[in-house]
Amino acid sequence: MSTWTTNTTDVLVIGGGTGGYSTALRAAALGLDVVLVERDMVGGTCLHRGCIPSKAMLHAAELVDGIAEARERWGVKATLDSIDWAALVATRDDIVARNHKGVEAHLAHAGVRVVRGSARLTGTRAVRVEGVRTDTDSAPGTLDVHAQDPHASVTRPRTGSAPGAHPGSTPSARLGSALGVRDFTVRRGIVLATGSRPRTLPGLVPDGRRVVTSDDALFAPGLPASVLVVGGGAIGVEYASFHRSMGAEVTLVEAADRIVPLEDADVSRHLTRGLKKRGIDVQTGARLLDAEVLESGVRARVRTGRGEIRTVEAERLLVAVGRAPVTEGLGLDAAGLTTDARGFVVPADWNRLETAVPGVHVVGDLLPPPSPGLAHASFAEGLLVAETLAGRVSAPVDYAAVPRVTYSSPQTASVGLTETEARARGRAVEVNTMPLTAVAKGMVHGQGGLVKVVAEAGGGQVLGVHLVGPNVSEMIAESQLIVGWDAEPADVARHVHAHPTLSEAVGEVFLTLAGRGLHQQ
Repeated sequence: MSTWTTNTTDVLVIGGGTGGYSTALRAAALGLDVVLVERDMVGGTCLHRGCIPSKAMLHAAELVDGIAEARERWGVKATLDSIDWAALVATRDDIVARNHKGVEAHLAHAGVRVVRGSARLTGTRAVRVEGVRTDTDSAPGTLDVHAQDPHASVTRPRTGSAPGAHPGSTPSARLGSALGVRDFTVRRGIVLATGSRPRTLPGLVPDGRRVVTSDDALFAPGLPASVLVVGGGAIGVEYASFHRSMGAEVTLVEAADRIVPLEDADVSRHLTRGLKKRGIDVQTGARLLDAEVLESGVRARVRTGRGEIRTVEAERLLVAVGRAPVTEGLGLDAAGLTTDARGFVVPADWNRLETAVPGVHVVGDLLPPPSPGLAHASFAEGLLVAETLAGRVSAPVDYAAVPRVTYSSPQTASVGLTETEARARGRAVEVNTMPLTAVAKGMVHGQGGLVKVVAEAGGGQVLGVHLVGPNVSEMIAESQLIVGWDAEPADVARHVHAHPTLSEAVGEVFLTLAGRGLHQQ
């Protein structure tokens, strides 16, 4: 294993998010010397600003909703006194901090050399890391950085793995003497894993208080009484759901003709029904025309799907219109690389996630579709690239079998093709749906929901499974295997599902498709 005095390594990974650190861990486990460059904290958007803190908050929202259900449906005379925002935030931050320490410990145990700094390519096998400092209090084998940045005074967590991302940690006086620049020579391969940032809208400048992005929303001060969410994809729906649970009046605006437009149309309809039942004003086919930031909030004009102009006033406006890959300052041209028109780094070989420059690979949010830009897909991409660089034959990522989840209330979860996608590809399909309230456990939950299966006609391969309802994020794993292993309905129907559970609705749908319908006629 090389030491810090050696500027040569087998693999150098730029970006310490899910794709980057999974690549580093697997490559080190296969005996390669690995350097991981991260300008802030390992874990990236998912750990520090996205998946983990947002799901922690959504769990708190479930608890709040449970109090209302207990009182209104079950006769449990419970009331919600108040929400201690500081305590809620402290619990969320503790969960993030413990996960962060866990990732750091894994990297240290694996022998990955973590360099804190801003990296850029200087050739096809060369990387320069700038702003490097020795951190005398950090784990052995770690270099640290605090680059000059206009956002360095921000005190809420703002982490990022990209060269142009906002650093989240404040300046540290305990850092050792500055090393300035380190130039690395890479023997086997460079891995680009610099992630993404939220897209914004023209004329709307996020201020972290009145106008926020998904990066800011969790760290904005307090709970607003009203929120306007622009964007009805998974992120927008989750934040709309969270704020409604916390008592806010919520308006959700989506330009497409339905929310979560990448999901099956039946899932979108059921989710819309569930959100409206909770009191969320869902506006589809609608567009934000303009917005004025006031001292007390935001005043916006929205053109509805019917062409009417509505004025919406809210304490906070959340922009959730997608994410853009970050490559600024990465020096792609020095290695002979370019991006496509959308800013993605497109692999020349998807089976190896290798660019047109041999030995330069890409993972995570820098990849265009079919990569879904999801953390769990990044883990799989990292494993593939690490094994490829180690000289192992590794199966390419099966993107069709990567599950998608929206953690709202109700939740959605899906894997494989939607009905529309399957028919558009010329597949003759057979579709079966079943409401979750058709099984006893669904009645217990009382939140509605749906199971929908799309399969080839005549008992052929299962092409897609789509769920909406309570806890379906925990139900999708079975369907992931069904789609990923090219199972047929009869293969699933021979297996017994526990009763009473929500998952037996999945079993019932496959029984019917296999010609063995029991409760479903």
